[in-house]
Amino acid sequence: MIANIIKGKDFYGVLAYNDQKVAQSQANVIDANIPKSSTVEKTRIFNGIRALRPNLGKAVLHVSLNLPYEDNLSDKEFSKLGSDYLRGMGFDDNQYIIYRHHDQKHQHIHIIANRVKYSGEVVNDAKDLYRSKKLLRNLEEKYGLTQLDETIVKRASPITQKELEKALRTGNAPLRYILQEKVQQAINESKNTEGFIKNLCVYDVAPKFNISKSTGRISGISFEYEGIIYKGSTLGRGYSWNAIIKKIDYEQDRDRAVVLEANTTATTDSGATIKNNGSTRANSPRPKSPFGIPGETSEKPTHYLGISEADVIDDSPYNSFKLELDDRLNRKRRKKGRRR
Repeated sequence: MIANIIKGKDFYGVLAYNDQKVAQSQANVIDANIPKSSTVEKTRIFNGIRALRPNLGKAVLHVSLNLPYEDNLSDKEFSKLGSDYLRGMGFDDNQYIIYRHHDQKHQHIHIIANRVKYSGEVVNDAKDLYRSKKLLRNLEEKYGLTQLDETIVKRASPITQKELEKALRTGNAPLRYILQEKVQQAINESKNTEGFIKNLCVYDVAPKFNISKSTGRISGISFEYEGIIYKGSTLGRGYSWNAIIKKIDYEQDRDRAVVLEANTTATTDSGATIKNNGSTRANSPRPKSPFGIPGETSEKPTHYLGISEADVIDDSPYNSFKLELDDRLNRKRRKKGRRR
């Protein structure tokens, strides 16, 4: 089971998204402790308790709990699982509503909860991703679900909806997560820049440095793996060049030659083969899936990044994980237009 967690400021946006799904017969409410009513009225009810903490910016908890494709739960079972999840995360005296969606092949629910309790206390969100992962493993065992490895959700760069769907469908870890592990291992095993580049090659990863022609300064780094190029920053803050050089010994003048050689090798090989003492990608073992279920990464993933990857962004106008941001941007544009 995989959880996607966001905290927002606006109850109306996320409620409108889910109520729209209900109106389209793509979702239904399976549990709630607030009265059944319109989106506007539900927003008013949530905001009534939120007013107990007027200075709290992000009072909205929005979580989707997603089952692997082979797992199935009834509405009653999913409702109990959602309630167990809320209590396990500290939401034992809070307003909530649970929607079950039917718009994807895998079964999933969306939970909307008020971070402000009826008592006026605020649910502590410290280490919430870590606590969520640990809780999910317990719930998988309790409800007889497929046991997934807890590395599926990472604080460094959260999983996207497209990655989530493919992971649940295939049982393979997102390629981005595999690359994160490889780069992190290369960092941990390296003392200097030359060693870092060699260790990346051992893990079949080709580094590409962004170098200023005039100053020779490195402004960034990208990594090529399985024919797809990722900027270091897209893997997470710890994978940017500025973060990496805090962990290895780097000197601009001393390492200029080895960096330029790495760039030349990456350009010549064009991602097909990385030379390292005669080893090639074709001879390297495929990484096993960290999901804890059968299956290995046996085909070239095409689900994340790269110019040709059209499915990186979900263009649905009712994508719950970007709806609130879109609403805020639209409100700002309308206000700016009125001022003009």
